[in-house]
Amino acid sequence: MKTIVILGSTGSIGKNALRVIESLHSKFKVKGLAVSHNYEAVLKQALQFGVKHIAVADPGMAAICASKAPGNIKVYSGANGVADLAGLDGVDIVLCSVVGLSGLKPVMAAVRNGTDVALATKEVLVAAGNVVTKACAKSGSLLLPVDSEHSAIFQCLAAKGVNSGVGGTLKKRRNKKLNDHGRRMDGSGVRKVILTASGGPFAAKPKVDFDNVTVNQALAHPTWNMGKKVTIDSATLMNKGLEIMEARWLFNVPIDRIDVLVHPESIIHSMVEFEDGVVVAQMTVPDMRYAIQYAFTYPERLSAGLPLLDLAATGSLTFAEPDEKRFRCLYLAREAARNGGTMPAVLNAGNEIAVQKFLNREIKFSGIWRLVEKVMNKHVTVKDPDLDAILDADMWARKVAKEIICR
Repeated sequence: MKTIVILGSTGSIGKNALRVIESLHSKFKVKGLAVSHNYEAVLKQALQFGVKHIAVADPGMAAICASKAPGNIKVYSGANGVADLAGLDGVDIVLCSVVGLSGLKPVMAAVRNGTDVALATKEVLVAAGNVVTKACAKSGSLLLPVDSEHSAIFQCLAAKGVNSGVGGTLKKRRNKKLNDHGRRMDGSGVRKVILTASGGPFAAKPKVDFDNVTVNQALAHPTWNMGKKVTIDSATLMNKGLEIMEARWLFNVPIDRIDVLVHPESIIHSMVEFEDGVVVAQMTVPDMRYAIQYAFTYPERLSAGLPLLDLAATGSLTFAEPDEKRFRCLYLAREAARNGGTMPAVLNAGNEIAVQKFLNREIKFSGIWRLVEKVMNKHVTVKDPDLDAILDADMWARKVAKEIICR
């Protein structure tokens, strides 16, 4: 039985993770749950799953939670409390599904403790991929992708050879767990990685005026039910730009060998083209539980009663090149990735502020990429940053983005 800690348990990924665990209850035990502020919901989850450790990032809400929690439940407070929860001993997997760079500190706590991380918070690798992957190499922690696209790549790479995946040949760790992430994939034998994108609500609508897009229109995703931030990122294609950077660190593939195809049906989640010209694709119905379950059960495959793919009923699968002139966020993400250093953290921070301002109806939809580009243009990149430099760049970018909006 694997022991799980879920960071972001009341979000869409966290809730679906608990559904997976409920379906495979003999295989998993939930040790800890973390939320930003919703203490009432996390207390209900804790009672349902017999959880003894809860973290609430908002200190005020954590205090209320502690006053209402049963005596056998320990409540951790603040960002440090979330990191403490992630760093608990006796945990097999920490699922990180919190929003944005707030996931960095708890991920590092888990990795330094040698705990495997099922990573849904792509911003962690976008901003600090070099730091995180070095820490994984030192501790032996696995990074198990939870994004459907990266889970697909992870599974496609198994076609490279028996027992071969992101990290190469399987080996035993001191704690007897299988580990193929001690070293990242070196990219040998792979011609390119192809990320698929649904295109969000606008890729198939070339006449949409981005200056007049409403919040509700941008949140109307055609195939996936996700949180607001990632749904807006999907609408701007920033999500795909962030995924390019995440894939670069997860699989050690150069940026110029990571392509994007718009695939509105969201059936093929990603593809890998090998040197011999063979393309391997991973397909399921668009249900995030598949990727979550594979991260939890890896290297096993178990049946949990998820909906099955019927290709005959699906009919046709379509693909198109993304328009980077129209969807400038994808272009900006590639530029940040090529620039490297602290620039990806700056892009990410600027985007987080811009998306929130759009959701608050303070800027236009097109203002998202305009703001991100202005922040990037003001930044002087630190080429080989440590963790402190990355966090400083993140704080700087947020401050500058807010100042630009206030002018």
